[in-house]
Amino acid sequence: MNKLNFLTAGIPLRTEPKDYENAFKVLDEMNLDGIELEFVHGVRMSPASQNTVKKASEKFVITAHGPYYINLNSKEQEKIDASVVRILDTALMAGKVGAYSITYHAAFYMGNDKKIVFDRIVKQTQRIIEVIESEGINVWIRPETTGKNTQWGDLDEVIALSKEFKQILPCVDFSHLHARTGGKLNSYEDFCMILERIGSELGQNALDNFHGHLAGIAYSDKGEKHHLDLEKSDMNYKDLLKALKKFDVKGALVCESPNIEEDCKLIKEFYLMI
Repeated sequence: MNKLNFLTAGIPLRTEPKDYENAFKVLDEMNLDGIELEFVHGVRMSPASQNTVKKASEKFVITAHGPYYINLNSKEQEKIDASVVRILDTALMAGKVGAYSITYHAAFYMGNDKKIVFDRIVKQTQRIIEVIESEGINVWIRPETTGKNTQWGDLDEVIALSKEFKQILPCVDFSHLHARTGGKLNSYEDFCMILERIGSELGQNALDNFHGHLAGIAYSDKGEKHHLDLEKSDMNYKDLLKALKKFDVKGALVCESPNIEEDCKLIKEFYLMI
């Protein structure tokens, strides 16, 4: 991509009626760059909506978030198989509508050793990549950094998985990293460290084709509790945006605050002023 784009996580709240055609009108009016399709409760989209999004993808950046019901480390094989299908369904729909990237929460540790969980996720990801390649689906597949210590997905893990497959890159949720570390990873130096690691370990391509999430966040010593508006949280979004500009990061930054379009506009306008 040629710049950093600012996306809302789902249809903007002010959209009336709440459909994709009107959503893109709102994004255009607010000078925002795109939308993350929220398939968190299942991959469903009518043919008419698919056509609308596909046409809009010529102007706007489209990403997609897979269902929450994914656990590639489940104790039950049928749940693992269902999780693989949900990721593939997300990728297939993303390919149909011209999306750039998909993301998902890959797994829970379930009390297992991290190395064991990683190896299991590699095995299941191999299944996913084989289908995607055979179907010719041209979207980035991205495990997301997660917000709780019970979830697989710290920065080390998503970088390591990305090294295993050409079509895998991280989705870096900066708010999740802040929450799962109990309030750390929230300074300009921290953000620069994260971006430096991605660039040095995965190559410049990973910074030129970035996918990240940002929101205010409430957390405890166990990690993420829930999202907040940016100004009602301690999330240091201004220094994050300064770091993203310093590293000339290009791609998609998705705003997941409860007031999605307002905070999305806030961060875009601040970024453009830096």
